[in-house]
Amino acid sequence: MSNANRHVKLDEVWEKLLDGINHVYRFQSMKKPAYILLYTHVYNYCISSPNQVKTPITSSKGNLGDLNRNSTQQGAHIVGGELYNKLKNYLTDYLEDICQSGSDLQGEDVLRFYTTRWDKYQFSSKVMNDFCSYINRHWVHREYNSGRKDIYDIYTMAMETWRNVVFQPLYKHVTQACLDLIKSERNNEIINTRIISGVIQSYVALGFTEDTSNSNQMILPSLDIYKDFFEIQFLQDTEQFYQLEAATFLVHNSVTEYLRKVAQRLDEEVHRVQSYLHSSTLPALVKKVEEVMIRDQLEAIYTEAKNLLRDERHQDLALLFKLVSRVPNATLDLKRIVENHVYEIGFQTIERVHATAINDPKIYIETIIDIHKKFLALVQDAFGGEQGFTAALDKACGKFINNNLVTQTAGSTTKSPELLARYCDALLRKGSKAVEETDLEEKFNEIMIVFNYVEDKDVYQKFYGKMLAKRLVGQLSASDDYEESMISKLKQACGFEYTSKLQRMFQDIGVSKTLITEYEKYCETNHISNKVDFSVMVLSSNSWPFSTSPAFALPLELKSTFDSFTDFYTHRHNGRKLTWLHQHSKGELQTYFTSQKYTLQVSTYQMAVLLQFNRAVTWTVERLQEKIEIKLELLSQILLGLIKSKLLVCSEISEDELDEDLKESDIKATYSIRLATEFKSRKLRLNLNVPLKSVEQKDIEGVHRTIDEDRKMVIQAAIVRIMKARQTSKHALLMQEVIQQLNSRFRPKIPVIKKCIDILIEKEYLERQSNEKDVLRYLA
Repeated sequence: MSNANRHVKLDEVWEKLLDGINHVYRFQSMKKPAYILLYTHVYNYCISSPNQVKTPITSSKGNLGDLNRNSTQQGAHIVGGELYNKLKNYLTDYLEDICQSGSDLQGEDVLRFYTTRWDKYQFSSKVMNDFCSYINRHWVHREYNSGRKDIYDIYTMAMETWRNVVFQPLYKHVTQACLDLIKSERNNEIINTRIISGVIQSYVALGFTEDTSNSNQMILPSLDIYKDFFEIQFLQDTEQFYQLEAATFLVHNSVTEYLRKVAQRLDEEVHRVQSYLHSSTLPALVKKVEEVMIRDQLEAIYTEAKNLLRDERHQDLALLFKLVSRVPNATLDLKRIVENHVYEIGFQTIERVHATAINDPKIYIETIIDIHKKFLALVQDAFGGEQGFTAALDKACGKFINNNLVTQTAGSTTKSPELLARYCDALLRKGSKAVEETDLEEKFNEIMIVFNYVEDKDVYQKFYGKMLAKRLVGQLSASDDYEESMISKLKQACGFEYTSKLQRMFQDIGVSKTLITEYEKYCETNHISNKVDFSVMVLSSNSWPFSTSPAFALPLELKSTFDSFTDFYTHRHNGRKLTWLHQHSKGELQTYFTSQKYTLQVSTYQMAVLLQFNRAVTWTVERLQEKIEIKLELLSQILLGLIKSKLLVCSEISEDELDEDLKESDIKATYSIRLATEFKSRKLRLNLNVPLKSVEQKDIEGVHRTIDEDRKMVIQAAIVRIMKARQTSKHALLMQEVIQQLNSRFRPKIPVIKKCIDILIEKEYLERQSNEKDVLRYLA
């Protein structure tokens, strides 16, 4: 086919196509046969087989290049290229006319013009792309594969033409008009969001890039047009708008109102993106609003947080936290504010009750529990129980529980664990109102909350063990089940070793019950009848925190019973030695010196004193001391208690003096003591076994005195354990590991650790390396 014939054929085809294309781009209706005819014209033209080898392919914008084609297949490419150029030139001319008609428009007018023309043009281009699909599948695809990167499918070529002819001249007016409308909407004006949506869809559709991968796709969608020509300016306008609004709003409104405004604005911006912007804008837009309205105002927000905490406005705090948590690391300062607030309120609350709380475990511990409940509710309501705020609560509680006015007045951080142990003792004793009125399991859980904050858990262990021992020996426990439940919770918190002695106490009580039964059989077998009604507990000395009792002469009425049990026990357990703990013993006496008989519940010491009055009605203090062989100080305490109960009478002490705060030191050795034969009481059973204050005080002082020594032994054991495993260690690393291991029981002090290391070096458990003085070596 000659060049002239081929051009004739192209002209004929173009003449047939042009009418249909005009119909399409003028948005006139077209029936299906007409559409099929257009496709047929394109198809017939493309499958023609020209033999000429050199034909230029040009466009309205210039020469696209010279192609050499020798085969039938290559000839088809050349024919497709000429038609491709015809289509592109048509679109260029068509769009130039459109652009000219809209060049003078501004505001909403240019938006309506742009979106209306765009919608029609995009639809028409898709129709043309469909009836030119043969060119797309064959000529365009093969040209692209041969290295031509400026050839696109017909629809993409139409988009590129719009971008070059319409978009480039008009985008500044169009984008600015969109931004003005958005600003109006932010100022609570009602706008036509559909025209903005149409512009955004156009900007997105105009973005594409060539595929540089090995896939069969020639172009890939791209958001470059949308990002470069709209989003960048949109975000800048957003920043300026909200900077002005934040500054203005805070001048005339409270920070809490401002926070509500911020939350509202964030919701509005999310809705804006969902309504008419591209979804990819949302992260950058939200971040911009967060930076301007939250991050840049954090100082004012933190100040407001302190006010909200003070006024207990949990709902407003929840909103504040929700907003602040949007800014990276901004909650760190908020957590510190919460921690400081909890500590200050905790310290101040205990300060208000410290005068009574220092000697009243119930007031002290329940005050702490109430504080914790209050701020736990705050953390859950306002901060959703977030881990960082829970940690801030824990840290603050630990600080004010271990260091407050009560502990400072007592001069020791060990006061909190002591009062906690005494609180437990009050709950677990018989007659406790808490046992009757509340669920003790709930109380135990509250106790464990306080216990977990206590640093000196070894102090609590000592006091709790001491008080548990007294409850078990005195049979004062409200319930064995409650006792075991509490021990189980301590075991769960601190491990088996922490509660091992406590559990062995219960085992000893069980063994003692069996032992009494066996002793009764022993008495029957050996016909021992001259004994009093008697019960005994045999306790292993290494499990019970009891010291030896003060020496005194056992009354003759009790001696035979004590001797028979001692014989029984030593025969059964050869090699064991019994040490009687008289200070923890008690008994009952019956009175016969009054017309009304009374039953007296007394300690062994009181019994020893009262039984002397079977021999004489009147004694001097000095003679009683010689008879009982007891220290004067202890005897004075016993006599004072019996005189105050009016069972004994001292002629040297008047009734008025008894009403005053009489002390043991006021009772002199020369004083005369007689039995009050005129004694009367409304009660038939009288409990005179009131703990002696001096004994109780000595017990407490003894616990505190042994704590430091016990800690040294624990530290030494930890050092040996660590060094045995490591063999060698630097001095600083060893101290660090000791602190880490023992921190759950108490906080070891650096000077004490150093002293313990020196002790172990003296004992030849450790030695310093001769070549490295800061390195210690374990000596097996």
